Amino acid sequence: MTTLTQSADVPAPAESAADATPDPVDSPVAASPSDVTRANEEATLHGAAGGKGKHAGYWGLALGSLGVVYGDIGTSPLYAFNAAIGQAMKDPVTTPAVLGVVSLAIWALLIVVTAKYVLFVMRADNKGEGGMLSLMALAQRALGKRTRLVFVLGLIGAALFYGDSIITPAISVLGAFKGLQDVPALKGHVTPHQITALAFVLLVFLFLVQSRGTAGVARIFGPVMVVWFLSIAVLGAMHLFDDPGVFWALSPHYAVNFMIHHGLVGFLVLGSVFLTVTGAEALYADMGHFGRWPIQSAWLFFALPALALSYLGQGAFVLKTLHWSQAHGRPLENLDWFFVMIPPVLRIPMVVLAVMASVIASQAVITGAYSLSQQAILLGLLPRMEVRRTSETQSGQIFLPQVNNMLMVGVLALVLIFQNAENLTNAYGLAVTGTMVVTTILAFIVTRHMWKWPLWMSASIVAPLLTLDVVFLVANGLKIASGGWLPLSMGGLLFFVMSTWVRGSQILTEKTRRDSVPLKDLIDMLAARQPHRVPGTAIFLTSDPEVAPVALMHNLKHNKVLHEKNVILTVRIAETPRVPECDRVRLERVSDDFMKVYVNYGFMETPNVPKALGLCRKQGLKFDIMATSFFLGRRSVVPSAQSGMPLWQDKVFIFLLKNAGNPTDFFRIPPGRVVELGAQVTV
Repeated sequence: MTTLTQSADVPAPAESAADATPDPVDSPVAASPSDVTRANEEATLHGAAGGKGKHAGYWGLALGSLGVVYGDIGTSPLYAFNAAIGQAMKDPVTTPAVLGVVSLAIWALLIVVTAKYVLFVMRADNKGEGGMLSLMALAQRALGKRTRLVFVLGLIGAALFYGDSIITPAISVLGAFKGLQDVPALKGHVTPHQITALAFVLLVFLFLVQSRGTAGVARIFGPVMVVWFLSIAVLGAMHLFDDPGVFWALSPHYAVNFMIHHGLVGFLVLGSVFLTVTGAEALYADMGHFGRWPIQSAWLFFALPALALSYLGQGAFVLKTLHWSQAHGRPLENLDWFFVMIPPVLRIPMVVLAVMASVIASQAVITGAYSLSQQAILLGLLPRMEVRRTSETQSGQIFLPQVNNMLMVGVLALVLIFQNAENLTNAYGLAVTGTMVVTTILAFIVTRHMWKWPLWMSASIVAPLLTLDVVFLVANGLKIASGGWLPLSMGGLLFFVMSTWVRGSQILTEKTRRDSVPLKDLIDMLAARQPHRVPGTAIFLTSDPEVAPVALMHNLKHNKVLHEKNVILTVRIAETPRVPECDRVRLERVSDDFMKVYVNYGFMETPNVPKALGLCRKQGLKFDIMATSFFLGRRSVVPSAQSGMPLWQDKVFIFLLKNAGNPTDFFRIPPGRVVELGAQVTV
């Protein structure tokens, strides 16, 4: 790759290093797949080969969803109920109080997960895809324009998801290893520091093996989680007879009564109870991988009953222990209820199974962070980063080294700072509740403007859900001083990074556009005064095809030549997950010497410019890739205190710009065919 960096008289238009990725607000939107294409994709996704193959594919996807989608929420019994009972003990513990805690847990699963996500939000799919950024793009398309409110909500939701991705591995693994303290043979021999060390080592190993991909081990995720859910269901069912009165908790009366009579403690308990539904966002985010129906079936017929039995069993065991304590005049001690109710002989196997389940839960959110980062990069919310494919057959298998390193540092720091799962529970809920509030608001926009529901109908469904989300948010907000500050800090930092990148990119694009020569005017000038022509094809990458790319201007100014064929190439990212091959490229002839080529990708796809250019041959654009030069503009950005963002924020943007990934690698362009020409721009 040849690099020529010079100070340009004419500042560069938006292109190359930061600009071949379109501006997130002003970029055109590619065409959407046809209904036929979408139907074919959904048929493939659900294994619709007919007959026996259809059912095998369906249940295979349902099994896979247990391993990926439900790893996080499936490990909540390790710490959620224990944390809620611990908060309830700030008031005298009575039978109605225990029933109230169990009732809150059961109805949180029924309302937040089942009613809101499984039955409502999952209907808001963006061409089969879900997740925060997918919902943001869907809401923007529903409004018919890009609005600041929807954009900011999407940024907030994405930032909080990263906070969740850092906390989940730490709390899950620490909660699993804590069971070692309840193994009779190890009683008194396992210290909290040893548990922290074990969790630290396991998490380091988990992040180090990410670069190898998860295609191999992912095959066992589903079966392991099936065993996990069956185990917690059986253990819960075994203890139902400790106090059959626990079934009264199925009545919402006990949940409401607990909140009415326990004041502040009730809100603290509610914040801990919310831990039972952490991971609900995964149902929506992973919809594109497994399909809506397999995920819904796995929840309704397997995961939900197993979790309900686990919490009912823990509640019955607490009631039995409470009655014993009252009979002997002793105060109730908050034990590690999940592991204590396991028969002693089975505790070591359950600890091993819990550790495996926690690793699967961690892997699920780590992979989710990779996918979210890739979407954010393509939508222009983050600088380009290296994206590696770890599987030749599965498109979703990706690895982002920079994201992996940042997650690893964040997770390990939490393990060292908080030491155990109990301390982390105060930090966990706030990130998830914030994400859920954003999801509900965006879903309301979709119901009103895309589904065309009447206002009363949208409000009657969304208002109760949003009210519940806000109540959970307030309950978790009470824990800001004791750990809730953590996700707020992480989310705030990530929101600042994304907003700085977006705003800086807009300023840079506007600046270069003002100072550039319109392509039409340049063509007229070249017609009047022909430069020296050289054989071959030159492809100039730019995000603004209406102005002359800086690399083209430099080639004319310094090399004083014009190629025989000149292609102005623009990569566009659609607000849909994928773009069909028939809509991948579009050609527009400008003159005998110039051709515009638009290459369209969805925000779930990986751009591959040479492969896309191969499609141009079918539309009449003939060229030899080995006789073709790719010209990229590289801008040297200088901060300015007089315009744009504050000077210190300009410097942050410049730092992000300098550390953005190489466009040659990102767009899969052969390095030996690339020439970079630079310009200096002040922002």
